[in-house]
Amino acid sequence: MAHQPHEVVWTFATAVVASRCLHLVADLGVADRVGDQPVPADELASSCGVRGDSLDRALSLLASHGIFERQAGGYAHTPASRLLCSDHPHSMRPFVRMMGLPFMWGSLTQLEHSIRTGLPAIQLIEPKGVWSYFKDRPTEARIFDQAMTAKAGADIAAVLAAYDFSRFRTIADIGGGRGHLLCAVLDTVPTADGVLFDLPGVIDTLELDQERLTAQAGDFFVDPLPTADAYVLMEVIHDWPDVEAIAILNAIRRAASPGATVLVIEGVIPDEHGDPRAQTLDIMMLSVTGGRERRIRHLGELFDRAGFRLRARTKTAGPMHIVEAVAV
Repeated sequence: MAHQPHEVVWTFATAVVASRCLHLVADLGVADRVGDQPVPADELASSCGVRGDSLDRALSLLASHGIFERQAGGYAHTPASRLLCSDHPHSMRPFVRMMGLPFMWGSLTQLEHSIRTGLPAIQLIEPKGVWSYFKDRPTEARIFDQAMTAKAGADIAAVLAAYDFSRFRTIADIGGGRGHLLCAVLDTVPTADGVLFDLPGVIDTLELDQERLTAQAGDFFVDPLPTADAYVLMEVIHDWPDVEAIAILNAIRRAASPGATVLVIEGVIPDEHGDPRAQTLDIMMLSVTGGRERRIRHLGELFDRAGFRLRARTKTAGPMHIVEAVAV
């Protein structure tokens, strides 16, 4: 039965309540304290250092959405709540904790600034932007890194299953962080070498055991990029407005030979129908980084302006698309 219009509006207007409960329950590590048998709310609360009645009410709300199950003996796991366990192979706990951090939650609270000005709302929290914000807050930076690492696990598996990297001899991962994607690619393509390019603060902390991978420190807005057959940008372009996105692609084009391939791996907003996931991420980019999720024609325009030609788009089994362009 379809929801009545006022119920739809009420649900969306109050969705923040369940989201905030989810952030706090993930931060407290409640799921790690639930085993194969139900655990009373008071026991969970005691181990987390919070009030039993209050936690019970928050868990009861989450259980109404299928996250935990309320039973006579307390709270038991559901498939969704198990994803909040720290040791789950596809744990989403770091991502949920990240969504509750002040930089993210605060930016969304200040979203009016972005809607009125088009500028990222995080400027009201940290005028120099999100990356400067993390420099002074190592605890939050660590949670952010954990969230990106956890998210990358499922995304990388889907990318490898969808795209054949074996035709490339040298693959450069630009802004590739700790190299999770590039190492996975090299593990599946024994004939390829890789170059991981990221900021010195990232490269200097790496401990890589992939002998065919070279780490190169630099700033893609300033420093020359490596020469390669293929350039991979996984969730990099969407962090930036068009001007900076084109600057990144221009930097790649200066390093690339004609015929070299660029692979932009990120979400793509479909033209034919709405995609709440992609469009939710689009608003997150607006408020936190000033970037955006793009439609395929928008990416094509960026490629054209930087000396590339859009060649193909490959949908993965997950939310990622692999958008391929060639240097002309």
